[in-house]
Amino acid sequence: MPTPRHVIIIGSGPAGLTAAIYTARANLAPLVVEGEPSSTTDQPGGQLMLTTEVENFPGFPGGIMGPELMMQFRDQASRFGAELVTAKVTRVDLSSSPFGVWVGDEEHRAESIIVATGAQSIMLGLESESRLIGHGLSTCATCDGFFFKGQEIGVVGGGDSAMEEALFLTKFASKVTIIHRRDALRASKIMQDRARANDKIAFLWDTVVTDLVGDHKLEGVDVQNVKTSTTSRLPLSGLFVAIGHTPNTSLFKGQLDMDEAGYLLTHDGSKTNVAGVFACGDVQDHVYRQAITAAGSGCMAAIDAERWLEARHA
Repeated sequence: MPTPRHVIIIGSGPAGLTAAIYTARANLAPLVVEGEPSSTTDQPGGQLMLTTEVENFPGFPGGIMGPELMMQFRDQASRFGAELVTAKVTRVDLSSSPFGVWVGDEEHRAESIIVATGAQSIMLGLESESRLIGHGLSTCATCDGFFFKGQEIGVVGGGDSAMEEALFLTKFASKVTIIHRRDALRASKIMQDRARANDKIAFLWDTVVTDLVGDHKLEGVDVQNVKTSTTSRLPLSGLFVAIGHTPNTSLFKGQLDMDEAGYLLTHDGSKTNVAGVFACGDVQDHVYRQAITAAGSGCMAAIDAERWLEARHA
C-alpha cells in the first residue's frame, strides 16, 4: 500500500482548487487529481474552462477570461505546495481510512478526501455547440445575461430553471423566446404565471433546436416543429440551454449518500455520510452553481478536513 497522504482532492474547478490552496497553506500537501482535458464530464478547471469572459467574480473589475481565472487558481495552489495530476480518477474505495483513489492503475491513499467533481450542463447534442459555447450559447443566465442588452435571445427548456433564466434575462434582452419541445410547461404554476405575465417573454411550443448558425458567434437558431416537421430560422444572438444539470457522481455511487438527482448530500458544512470525506462545489450544490459559491464551499471543505485530521491526531 502506498504511503497515505493527508488529503486527496478530486476535481479542479473553483471548489477543488480553493480547497487545494487552503489545505496546502495548512501544510497538508494535497494531491489534486484534476481530470482529463479530453473529458466533457471531468474537465480540468471545471465549467469555467468553457466560459469566455467572467465579469462577476470579485476582484476583477475589468472581467477575466474563464480559463485565465482557473489558471490563476491553479498557479496559486501550486505555489503553496499542492501537487496536481492531470488525469482521471477511475475508482475510489471509501470503506475505511486511509481511503483508496485510483488514477488508472496507480493507487493513492489518503486519510481524507475532498470531492469537487462538479456537475455538467445537459446540452442539446448538436455538433455546433462546442463551437459556439461562450460565443452566444450559454448555460448560465446570471453569468452571461449582461452581454445581451437590447438583443433577442432564446431559452430552451420548460421547467422552473428555464422560467427563472428567462425572467432574469428580461432585465437585459429586448425579447426572450422560450423554446419547448412540448405544448405544456413542466414548471411550477407560480413560475409559469410569472413567465406568461412578462411582456418580454414569448413561447414557441412543440419545437426543438436542430442547429446553431454562426462560425465565431451565434447568429441564428434553426428549429423544427415536432408535430408538423416545419423548419424555420430564428434570428437570435443568444441561446440559453436550461434543460438540467448532471452531477459528476458516478464514481461514488453506493459509497456516498446522494439525493434523487445524484447530488452528494452534505451536512454540518461539507461533511458527507463517510467520516473524513468532504464534498464542495456543484457536485453538492444544485441551487447556486456559481464560481464564487463553489470557491467558498471549497474553503469550507478544506477547513473541515483540516479540523477532522487535527482531531484524529490529537
